Amino acid sequence: MPPSSPPGRRTIAKAALAAAAGLLLAPAPTPASASASGGSPTPHLRLPAPSGPHPVGARTLHLVDRSRTDPWDPAIGARELMATVLQPARPGRGFPRAPHLTPAAAAEFAVLAHLIHPPLPATGVDWAATLTHARAGAPPLPGRRPVLLYSPGGGDARSMGSSLATDLASHGWTVITVDHPGDASEVEFPDDRPGRPRVRTTALGPDIDAATFRTMIDTRVADLRFVLDTLGLDRVGLYGHSAGGTAVAQALYEDRRIAAAANLEGYLDQMDGELLPVARHGTDRPLLLAGTDGFRNARLDRSWTALLAHAGPTARHQLDDTAHWAFTDYAALVPQLQEAALMTAEARTAMVGRATPRTTVPTVRTLLRTFFTRHLPPPAAP
Repeated sequence: MPPSSPPGRRTIAKAALAAAAGLLLAPAPTPASASASGGSPTPHLRLPAPSGPHPVGARTLHLVDRSRTDPWDPAIGARELMATVLQPARPGRGFPRAPHLTPAAAAEFAVLAHLIHPPLPATGVDWAATLTHARAGAPPLPGRRPVLLYSPGGGDARSMGSSLATDLASHGWTVITVDHPGDASEVEFPDDRPGRPRVRTTALGPDIDAATFRTMIDTRVADLRFVLDTLGLDRVGLYGHSAGGTAVAQALYEDRRIAAAANLEGYLDQMDGELLPVARHGTDRPLLLAGTDGFRNARLDRSWTALLAHAGPTARHQLDDTAHWAFTDYAALVPQLQEAALMTAEARTAMVGRATPRTTVPTVRTLLRTFFTRHLPPPAAP
């Protein structure tokens, strides 16, 4: 843990995430993970390679919205965001593969992972060892490209959407993955400063009620719109998972700069049952609702059905033999943890379903690529 972090921060984060996980993420079963003891070596987790024709470059942005005070910790002051820009890159050597998690972020995540997602192992994983397939600092290809923004699930950092984002960039889009500090498990900033450590963990308290959930969604929508403002973006696509899916659907309703959005299994109502405006009134721009059979429930059906009842360019798609986190990097990582005897088959099914990564990863990639090709097509590869 960074020396600048206040005493007890990690303990507070544990309690908060333990309470938040069941409300902000998914009410999945939580079978016990397999023991890491027994002499098995630490697995070297790998992310699947992108399928497009372009190499991908990555750079990090630190954005400060001085018009807003951080809603989770007012002592921090101005709202700060971290984002990663993934772009088709010029071929070339000398640019290292970007880490999935930096050492500082991985140290926090190692403590919090099984609290965010109880099926994950509490020990035995070197979360800092995994590399993405994006090259840090690689210069982008010239030319204008459509932009997609990604909002991760509640409790997850943007890093857990790296595989899908890199794949989309390899096919010609510029993809910006956005963290929502105070909500995400951990967010690393370029430095620390008074009131905020370099690696900020969740600020959510143990009592997650309807008002807190409303603040989370409102904050995420404001974060996404701030990124559009700051980078001068127009006619963009959004996609998000879980709470991120909720936020991108509502952002589509509120902001005409968003041309299309994909909601990957996010509710379209508040915790008290009030439908979001996008579900009450519908949308005149394309919105994809993608879900899994392992997570489908009455609340999701009710809020999605309300939206689909309106005339408009909306569509629903279901992935079978999958579960809630099959839309994230866990689709590839969790089966590897099971193979290493760090998770049981039941734990793996609870997180990503029974389908193998050879099925889920290309299915999710093709679903998003097809949707955005239809509405925000990238330039043809040479």
